Parts: sequence; structure tokens; C-alpha cells
Amino acid sequence: MTDRPGTKPVSERHRFDAAALEAWLSRHLPDFAGPLAIRQFEGGQSNPTFLLQAGAGEYVLRKKPPGKLLPSAHAIDREFRILRALAGSGVPVPCARVYCDDETVIGTPFYVMDYQPGRIFTDPLLPGVEPTERAAIYDAMNDALARLHRVDWAAAGLSDFGRTENFVQRQVARWAGQYEATRTADLPAMDQLRDWVLENVPAGDDVTIVHGDFRIGNLIFDAAAPRVVAVLDWELSTLGHPLSDLAFNCMTYHLPAGDPVAAGFVGADIGALGIPSEAGYLQAYARRTGRDPARNWRFFMAFSLFRTAAIQQGVHARAVQGNASSPLAALFGKTWPMVAEQGWRLVR
Repeated sequence: MTDRPGTKPVSERHRFDAAALEAWLSRHLPDFAGPLAIRQFEGGQSNPTFLLQAGAGEYVLRKKPPGKLLPSAHAIDREFRILRALAGSGVPVPCARVYCDDETVIGTPFYVMDYQPGRIFTDPLLPGVEPTERAAIYDAMNDALARLHRVDWAAAGLSDFGRTENFVQRQVARWAGQYEATRTADLPAMDQLRDWVLENVPAGDDVTIVHGDFRIGNLIFDAAAPRVVAVLDWELSTLGHPLSDLAFNCMTYHLPAGDPVAAGFVGADIGALGIPSEAGYLQAYARRTGRDPARNWRFFMAFSLFRTAAIQQGVHARAVQGNASSPLAALFGKTWPMVAEQGWRLVR
């Protein structure tokens, strides 16, 4: 078995019946042939992800985590659907193969897609990369997001993939509810930020497919060129406002450099590194999509910071319960308050 970057032996809490999986794949995955070897990817705070190496090739398995889950969380069925819908759209996505909703096979529903080799950058400052390539990498990321927001979602068969009205209001209510459901501590800045966002939702609906977690760590780049070859982790994808995606993608401009789980650019000389300014990045997106992200930008950035803090609080809560999929999950206990405080400072 080849050790692929970013993988490790399967953790004890995420072990499942490999023989049962191999038997199921033999029946449902065309051209599959064993023997099957399994390793776990180190990333993935929500849905544990595994590398499958078999006689017929390499695949990736995504599954729900074990334990008690919130009803709307860990929607791997939606991940599978959006990957299938975007195939051939110009948005780079892995080839999704099969989906299984039978919990008796390995304990939770799962899906399998092709393994996509390439480079994944976990640090947005891209250490070890030359400034000219950094600039090209960030431009390629901008282009991938713009491509997604230009997809005709109705023609792609996704008219029922999400409600198209009042997206931001519903998102604020959703993440406020998730936060309350998993709350482990009281933080005035989080409550104040939530209230400000609820009171300042801009009028109008601009609807596209939104990824929901579009950041450089969820992209695979070509091994030898600054080109995105796959966008990963579609659990939070839906139909919604494109500036919510863009603001999330730009949170690095508002978070500290070097943070282990919420790394950004604050404190780094991004100009010398070749990374575009926030204004330059927004202009590139505007040029590609025809949208003016400067309108209501403060709101969308505040909303993104609130939503991220709520998600991170949920990861921290799972770590407290012992069923988070990554050992880094415990670090979110310190990170989510920092993100909430930054959001409140932005609007205060």
C-alpha cells in the first residue's frame, strides 16, 4: 500500500468492518477488485474521510461520524448529489461513484469517489511557494469560486437543492440554533454579533450554488501548476447568496497568521508574499462574475465570522463529547471565541 500525503492509520474510534465494505463495493462499484487497504485522512472536522486502495485503483470514502448527531448535520447525501450534478460543468470536482444509505454495512451512510492526486495547502500563507506562484494559486482559487457561482443551477437539476428566498435570514437562524444546541460556554460577543447580523440583513436575493466552506484547504491543486483540479468537502453546499461564499473565502484577511485552526493573514506581509489584497481579490471576482462584492461587504464578512464561530463551537462540542473526527478539534475551544470577537470588533 502506498502512503498518500495527509493519511494515517485508521483511528480506533473510526474503525469499521473493512470486509463488509469490500463485499459491498464488489457488488456495487463497477470494476472494483480487491484486496482492499484503508487509511484515514488527517483532515475533516465533520465527516471522517478514508483512502481506499484496491486492485482496481484508489478511491476516497466519506461517511457520517459515529455518535449522536444533529438532524441536519453531516449531509453526505447532499455532497454526493452536488458532485454528480457538477460533473462536466467546468467546476473541478472529484468523480463521485456510489452512495450507500445502508447503516448496516459500516455503521453509517457513506459515499465513494475517485482519489484525486495533487497538492493541498493547509496554511493559507503557502510556505515554500514562490511569490509569483502564490499569486497564480490565489487567482486560480478565485476563478474556481467564480466558475461555481456562474453555474446554471436549474439546468444542472438542482432547483430543489435549497430554498431560494431569504437565504441569509435562514442561515443566521440556522447557525444561531446550532450554536444554542451545542453551546458549551457563554460569550457576550457571540450573542451581540448574532443580534447585529439578524438586524442588518440586506434586502434582495441573489441566488447561486454556494459551497459553504470554500477555502484553500478544501482545494486540490495540480502537482506542477497553479490550477485547481478538485474542490472538496461539499457538506454545506446549497442554493444561496454568492457573497456568503466569497466572504467566507476572504476571512483570512481578518484572522491572525499562524493560528492552528483559523489561520489567516493578519500580521503577515502578504504583498511581499505575492498574495493579493482583499480589495484586489474582490475586484478579480467582480470581473469574472459581474457582481459588485463591495455592496454590503461588512455585513457578509460579519455574517461569515458569526457562522464560522458557530461551526467551530460545534466542533469543540463534539470534541468534548469524544466523537470529533480530528485530534485538532479540541483546539476550537480557544478559536471560536477569537473568531466571534473579531466579528464583533468589525461591526462595533
